[in-house]
This record gives sequence, C-alpha cells and structure tokens, in this order.
Amino acid sequence: MEGRARGSLPFVGMIMVVLSQASNMVVLKMAMSDGINKCTMVFYCNALSSLVLLPCPFIISRRSGSCPPLTFSVLCKIFLLALLGFAAQMCGYVGIDYSSPVLGTAMMNLIPAFTFILAIILRTEKVNWKSSSSQAKLVGTITSILGAFVVTLYKGPPILLSPLPPSVQPRRLLFILSRQSNWILGGFLLVAQAFLLSSSYILQAFILKDYPVVLNIMFYVMFFLTILSGLLSFITVREPQSWFLKVDVGLIAILYSAVVATACGSTLGVWCVKRTGPVYVSMFKPLGIVFAVGLGFIFLGEMLHLGSLIGAIVIVMGFYAAMWGKSKEEDKTMEGSGVDGSLASSSHKIPLLQNQTSSV
Repeated sequence: MEGRARGSLPFVGMIMVVLSQASNMVVLKMAMSDGINKCTMVFYCNALSSLVLLPCPFIISRRSGSCPPLTFSVLCKIFLLALLGFAAQMCGYVGIDYSSPVLGTAMMNLIPAFTFILAIILRTEKVNWKSSSSQAKLVGTITSILGAFVVTLYKGPPILLSPLPPSVQPRRLLFILSRQSNWILGGFLLVAQAFLLSSSYILQAFILKDYPVVLNIMFYVMFFLTILSGLLSFITVREPQSWFLKVDVGLIAILYSAVVATACGSTLGVWCVKRTGPVYVSMFKPLGIVFAVGLGFIFLGEMLHLGSLIGAIVIVMGFYAAMWGKSKEEDKTMEGSGVDGSLASSSHKIPLLQNQTSSV
C-alpha cells in the first residue's frame, strides 16, 4: 500500500506542475488586461523569485562540502542562459497579451519538436532514418509545427462562448472580450518563445555537465533575469505610476507567478524528473491545454475557437508521436545495456531547469 502511494506521488506532482503553469498564464492575462505594465511586472516577478531562491546557495554550500566551484566560464554560460530566458519571457508575456492562454499553452508543445531539431543540428541526438522510432520523431516534429501554424493562422468560428451573459459580466471582462488582439503576431511571438526555451534547454545540458547544482543555477539565472528586466524597465517605463503596486490583480499575478509558478512549480517539476525520468514528465504537457481552456473560460470569459481546437489536437498528435519514438529508442538502449527499466528512465535526464522557464 505504501509503495502504491509513493508511485502516485509523481502523478499528483505533475498534475500540480501543469496546473500551476496553465493557471499562471491565465493570471498574467488577467493582470495585463487590467492595465499593469508588462516590463515592470516581469521585473517584480524575477526579483521576488530571486528572493525566494536566495537561501539555496547558502544551504547547499553548508550541507554539501563537495559542491563544485562556480568558475567564471560557468557564470558566463549561466548569464547567456538568463539572456535566452529573458527573451523568452518577453515573447511569452507579449504573446499572451496579444492572444490567449490557450494559444500560449498550445505553443508550449512545440518545445520538444524544436529541441529535437536543435539536437540533430548540434549532433547531440543520433538519428537512424531507417528506424521506425526515428521516423516517428521526425513525423511528430513536423506535425507539431504544422499544428502550430494552424492555431496561429486560422482562428475560426467560436465553438465555446462565455458562461455569463454580457449584462452581468464585470467591466474588466467586457474589456477583455471587446479587445482586438493581434492573434497572428501573438502566435508567432509564442512560437519564438518556444524556440528560445528549446535553445536554453540545450545550453542547460552543457552547464549541468560542469556545474550540476540545480538550485544554485536557478538562483543565478533568476538574479541575472532581475538585472536584465530591471534595465529594460528603467529604460522603457517613463511613467512613475507604473512602478507603484496596488492591492489588485497585478499584485496577485506577481506573487502567484514568482512563488507558485516559478519557485514551487519548478522545484516540484525537477523532483518529478528525478523520480520518473523525462518521458513520463513530458507526457503531461498536453494536459495544460485542457486546464488553460477551462480556466480561461471560467475566469476570463474567453471563447474557444475552432482553429485553436484543431491546431491543439494536431500538436498533441505530433507530440505523442515524437514521444513514442523517443520511448522506443530508450527501450532499445535498455535492452542493449541490460539496465533495469526504472533505473534507465531516471538516468536519461532532460535539463532540470525546463519547468522553471516554460512557466512563463
């Protein structure tokens, strides 16, 4: 009984991780629709996340005497990682502001496809074109990208309307429904975010080889993100009132994004990767679309369009085809090496910062 309860913990954990990421997009959309400045919100979120993660380097250095030294070379790579993360953050925030959390969650399923393409280019992924597993990964990658174009370029008629009649909707909800969003521009910005995140995952793999202290890396990434977003905010934000925080949806969004989605969500995601391996964790990503649709429908009164539904289904089909090919390759690796399945699953680690940056 105890073993079964332990086995269900990663399942519950990943449900919470995906829910925190999808709900974070909805909360950010609510805050931006309420008028909060995107640049200052990014700065406050990063600064608060840095404060939450600040004790990690001190705790780890005290508990672990074998912590490797942080060299200047590693620090430069971490700064480059933060630069990619900052660009991804801005593309994600603006993309969600122009479109919707449903579109943002759908585009996150492009990350495995882009990562696969970059891994082939950098020759970190071996491909046997005669193998069915490699063919499945290739077909899945192309299908996911085509699905993203469907979601972006074809909005289609609404198939799910707001549950509340316009006469009883609050003023903010009416503003959201009447706003003319640039759907195509938002879609391409979210595609750019997925590509930047995929590039950062490749860089993470190189950093973790030299400095495999995940929580320390996360703190320094958030520290550099705070500096970068602070510089951008000080340059672009001229109105003093944009810096003042009020007890409204903007403050709630900053607290939720920094504490729940970034600090807690990323840590729980890393723990799930360590317990189950990357394939199991990746299987939960398409579930975010379901959460985003439900939360956006309830809290934002957003309409679900036919193009979003068709594109999301195509992306999910491509995603699972690529994951099937990847799992087949891992099964062959296990059979060839004679390693136990549970051990091999946890040994094929993906970069452990993945859940931290894709929560934006």
